Amino acid sequence: MTVNVHEAKTNLSKLIKAVENGEEVIIARDGKAVVQLVPAKQPRVPGGSEGMFEIMPDFFEMPDDFMEFFGGNELRAEK
Repeated sequence: MTVNVHEAKTNLSKLIKAVENGEEVIIARDGKAVVQLVPAKQPRVPGGSEGMFEIMPDFFEMPDDFMEFFGGNELRAEK
């Protein structure tokens, strides 16, 4: 939806609600788009993906041929 500046000032709360509901809101001056209202980015929360995937027990194990390519078994981490 496109609204003029006066309408945007009068109905700001309604326009914010429209953006929260996924609507695109453009504010125009003299019929020309000047501003687009978009939802604010929410900060990322550490651990937000917890439980969404599993690291397999052998994830950190490297095949022998791979390790030999990079210098042999002396590069293997101590367990």
